[in-house]
Amino acid sequence: MKQRVLVAMSGGVDSSVAAVLLHKQGYEVVGLTMKTWDYAGSAPKAGKVVGCCTLESMNDARRVALTHGFAHFVVDIRKEFGDQVIERFAGEYLSGRTPNPCVLCNTHIKWDALLQRADDLDCACIATGHYARVRETEGRYVVSRGQDLNKDQSYALWGLPQEHLARTVFPLGRYTKPDIRKMAEEFGLSHVANKPDSYEICFIPDNDYRRFLKDYVPGLEARVQGGPFVLADGTEVGRHKGYPFYTVGQRRGLGLALGYPVYVTAIDPHTNTITVGHRAQLLKGHLTARQINLVKYADLRDERPATGKIRYRDAGAPCLVQQCGEDELRVSFAERRKAVTPGQSVVLYEGDDVLGGGWITSAWRASAAQHADTTCKELLPAK
Repeated sequence: MKQRVLVAMSGGVDSSVAAVLLHKQGYEVVGLTMKTWDYAGSAPKAGKVVGCCTLESMNDARRVALTHGFAHFVVDIRKEFGDQVIERFAGEYLSGRTPNPCVLCNTHIKWDALLQRADDLDCACIATGHYARVRETEGRYVVSRGQDLNKDQSYALWGLPQEHLARTVFPLGRYTKPDIRKMAEEFGLSHVANKPDSYEICFIPDNDYRRFLKDYVPGLEARVQGGPFVLADGTEVGRHKGYPFYTVGQRRGLGLALGYPVYVTAIDPHTNTITVGHRAQLLKGHLTARQINLVKYADLRDERPATGKIRYRDAGAPCLVQQCGEDELRVSFAERRKAVTPGQSVVLYEGDDVLGGGWITSAWRASAAQHADTTCKELLPAK
């Protein structure tokens, strides 16, 4: 018998196969499903509630465990999830930024909750159904892209500290999604084998974050509606419905007819003002990130080349990265990137390995000629 492992089970095909795969490899598996949100009280009035950790999904996870003969528990972490993920999610939009709740959950909730329960249940490590890999090299634990680049989830794992990675297993890292669905059938998991992937935020099953904010923050719509749309020179060109309901890079739904396409280029929550402009005004060559976490190396004080991703579905682009102080990264892209959005994560890669990442706090232009010879200090925006 191999070591005892606690497996996070959402009731979907990926985590179900991860648990059974480890069980068949000789691990002593304990399944754990986390209740993060009260779907019955928060779901939209119409339509079926779908997503991870609904009652149906919890029952699916339990059925997998019972069928294959290992223990399964459900743990209620709604308070922690609400305090750390949902409050920050709403707070970021109210601050004019665009949050990334999956990274927040992994970094601040899921791994802490799993490791705490792993200790309670005498489990040496934890496992999830993420498409990623982790290995130890030169005294550090390194996250790498999964084999299936179409499903790779390493972007959402940049915030995990070394002590958490040291006790983490990713059983699906060397498989593709078709492999996993085939294994699900072979393992007798027909009730989850063809479950569709969920791309919604888990606590917003209808994928309408604007509705969620209106329901979650009393009186929000009345407080923020009617602010100005302005151009970069301050010219007012219309009125918006409330700054939290827009994101940098947005084009659709602005209700503006200026004779040419315009995009949201900046959001100022203090004045309830949204700046719009041409697509070219979305292009930024540099960014800073804070609340950083370094993965492959202990520091990045020497400038080095990397591939930078500025959102989950971003393919990544060549850049230079350098650590400026204890908690700041400066990233300079070889070519300007569209809609570098404060509140999102920038994740830096060296090949398939995650160097580290941070939360984007600012972005600005600057000419490409400045990339090679501008110092970290000189690239920082004026404070």
